[in-house]
Amino acid sequence: MMNDKRLYEVLVRPHVSEKTAIGAEMEGRHAFRVASDATKIEVRLAVEKIFDVSVRSVQILNVRGKNKRFGQINGKRSDWRKAIVRLAEGQDIDFMNIEG
Repeated sequence: MMNDKRLYEVLVRPHVSEKTAIGAEMEGRHAFRVASDATKIEVRLAVEKIFDVSVRSVQILNVRGKNKRFGQINGKRSDWRKAIVRLAEGQDIDFMNIEG
C-alpha cells in the first residue's frame, strides 16, 4: 500500500481541455497530468482515495513536448505523462467543490 504523501505526488493536476471536458461529460473519463514515474495502480489508488470514487480503468500515455522557436532560439516544451481515468457508472468528480 502506498503512503499518503506518494498519493498526492502521483496526481499533478487535472488536464482540462475541450476534448477532456466532452469525455468527462459523455463517458465519465477524466484526464490528469501525473508524475513521470506513476503507474496505473498508483493512479487508480490516488484517484479513488482523493476523490472518493471507484475507478473502472486507467490508461497512461507519454506526451512529447513540442519543438518551439523563440525568435532565433530553438526550444522544446517539457515532456509529460497523462492518465485517462474512467470512472464506474454513475460516478463523477466535481473539481469545483474540492477542499484541500
